[in-house]
Amino acid sequence: MSAEQEQQSIRCLVAKVGLDGHDRGAHVIARAFRDAGFEVIYSGLHNAPDEIVQAAVQEDVNVLGISILSGAHNTLVPKVIDGLKEYDAFEDTLVLVGGVVPDDDKADLKEMGVAEVFGPGTPMEETIEFVRENAPQR
Repeated sequence: MSAEQEQQSIRCLVAKVGLDGHDRGAHVIARAFRDAGFEVIYSGLHNAPDEIVQAAVQEDVNVLGISILSGAHNTLVPKVIDGLKEYDAFEDTLVLVGGVVPDDDKADLKEMGVAEVFGPGTPMEETIEFVRENAPQR
């Protein structure tokens, strides 16, 4: 399989969870992922954790990028991870969190199963590279 085909097969759901209404970062990431050759689905705003889980499972995504700026990551992300586990989808889904997350919370999120937390100002190339290297193969 060529590198081109490999990239095409990476399906990403960029998700806004909770009541956070700031979606500029999610749009920027979605566009960058698309430009990198990934298939991108964007959830839109104000999704409950179970809606995100349903979308990730139904769309059979390799990567779930959760954008959170509201500070509710400690409540919402575990619900999404538990939901993915319920559907046996956690093992083959790379879960990323982007947004403003205090360092102490980053460690907790990673312990729960988040692969990486990307804060504001992370170079786009770094995020894309991380996805290419870590997205589960189907």
